[in-house]
Amino acid sequence: MSVKNLKKAPCIAVFGTGSDVGKSVVSTALCRLFANQGIRVAPYKAQNMSNNSGVTPEGLEMGRAQIVQAEAAKISPHVDMNPVLLKPTAEIGSQVVLLGSVIETVKPGSDSADHEWLFKKACDALVRLRRGYDLIILEGAGSCAEVNLMPHDIVNFRMAEYADAPVILVADIHRGGVFAQIVGTLNCLEKPYRSQIKGFIVNRFRWDISLFEDGIQWIEKKTRKNVFGVLPWYNHIRIDPEDSVVIENPRKVFVENTD
Repeated sequence: MSVKNLKKAPCIAVFGTGSDVGKSVVSTALCRLFANQGIRVAPYKAQNMSNNSGVTPEGLEMGRAQIVQAEAAKISPHVDMNPVLLKPTAEIGSQVVLLGSVIETVKPGSDSADHEWLFKKACDALVRLRRGYDLIILEGAGSCAEVNLMPHDIVNFRMAEYADAPVILVADIHRGGVFAQIVGTLNCLEKPYRSQIKGFIVNRFRWDISLFEDGIQWIEKKTRKNVFGVLPWYNHIRIDPEDSVVIENPRKVFVENTD
């Protein structure tokens, strides 16, 4: 039987306007939300670049965020949920962990064929997840609009396009410039990718959320896309950081376990 004839669960992609804007938190929340509705949901991130890794029940290595998301989905973590893990090794490059095991160390500027091979492996992992679950929450990495990195990006739009996944774009108002984050991201993207973004989640708003109603209206009028939600300020939710931007701001890491 061909792959085309096999069951393929739908995917929802969660991308960000930048690093550490809340992609992992939103993805984790969606995993728990759908799991609580009785949907067999699984997390997925094609490639992580992080030294914050964890170990699966089989003794294999993967990103900690997807381990937390698997817990939120009420399932055991599996390396298919994070098939490629790049672990920076000082200035010499990155250690490549494929499906939980170290395979090599690569230097910056490696041949594009390596990216194509890893993309194929990541796609194979996603296919396996889509056969075993009813819904996949696909997390992106960093900013989804890094135009100089797009030719070799296997995490964001190329993977969402492969999965035929609608994209939710997360922006962090606590960082400031949330309107520029959203509009600027859209303006950096080609039309097909802009069209794939279906709406936005604004993360970490202080004070009364009703005070942002005019901001929501401006975003929706300017972009002609929906603001799906505005998340209130929180400081009790922690997931191990994966993007290098947060290394300069270490903090206690935990996730409150609630139903």
